[in-house]
Amino acid sequence: MANTPVDIEIEDNAIVAELLGPYNRNIADIERAFQVQVYQRGNQLSISGEPEDIRMATDVFQRLEKRLKQGRNVETGDVNGAIRLARGRPAAPSAPQSEARPAKKITEIQTRKRVIEPRSQTQRDYIGNLVENSLTFGVGPAGTGKTYLAVAAAVSAFLERRVERIVLSRPAVEAGERLGFLPGDMKEKIDPYLRPLYDALHDMLPGETVTKMLENGVFEVAPLAFMRGRTLANAYVVLDEAQNCTSMQMKMFLTRLGENAQMAITGDPSQVDLPRGEKSGLAEAVSLLDGIKGVGIVTFTAEDVVRHPLVARIIQAYDKAAKGDGR
Repeated sequence: MANTPVDIEIEDNAIVAELLGPYNRNIADIERAFQVQVYQRGNQLSISGEPEDIRMATDVFQRLEKRLKQGRNVETGDVNGAIRLARGRPAAPSAPQSEARPAKKITEIQTRKRVIEPRSQTQRDYIGNLVENSLTFGVGPAGTGKTYLAVAAAVSAFLERRVERIVLSRPAVEAGERLGFLPGDMKEKIDPYLRPLYDALHDMLPGETVTKMLENGVFEVAPLAFMRGRTLANAYVVLDEAQNCTSMQMKMFLTRLGENAQMAITGDPSQVDLPRGEKSGLAEAVSLLDGIKGVGIVTFTAEDVVRHPLVARIIQAYDKAAKGDGR
């Protein structure tokens, strides 16, 4: 006996076309994700399939409908994120570590230019840790939103006046290249390493605000080497590409944490660009600080990649090859 289809009525007729996507692309993505069939007539959708698949597909449509009612666009990444959340995939097995706190019903980060929502369960847990903990590690492959969400949390904390400034940092390590002599002053030499952090700021705040805050020193984007000897108080501090920190650099950075400050440290242990034989400080820090109160450790996997779907498959292929080599 066939399962009874579930009908959904879209309350606002004006958003039906946006909900379905160009040429019903969103419907096709949801059908593929959950092995259901979706039939549309006017502002009504009929979903048929297995009960659990219908439930998840319904959840996706409801999430997207809510987003559109709030005046936000629905893009392919939003659909894919809603699909991940509806599946309710548990976070990577890092929750028992370091007493990482679950998200306290935090489902989005508010910045001046946009509202940022999690696109996977791991991202949701990560946001909760970024808000709740004094120190949060986001560890995993590229494209999982680790750095972007950390910068978003820093911007949100600043806008809410929970901190007085934002400090963003990266180790200036060449990614498998030898760039040689770079012309220009110190800022011009190091800016290419820090450009992703500037880009994240501009994605969340008006350009004139970012420029003014950088000029006033309220926002600081600097290489890791510039952190030595400082105490970072009343600040939200983000260290990106932390897999390229040595053990000594990581210890130096961690001990910069001052009063009323929060730190987020992100990195991908599979992309270490340190000289051969040099130990990465990220893996060491995660191991040493596991279980310490106030430290959150969230591990992302290829399933959390929010870039092009091919990126996740590329990462999985490299991981499989690395395991085959016994690395």
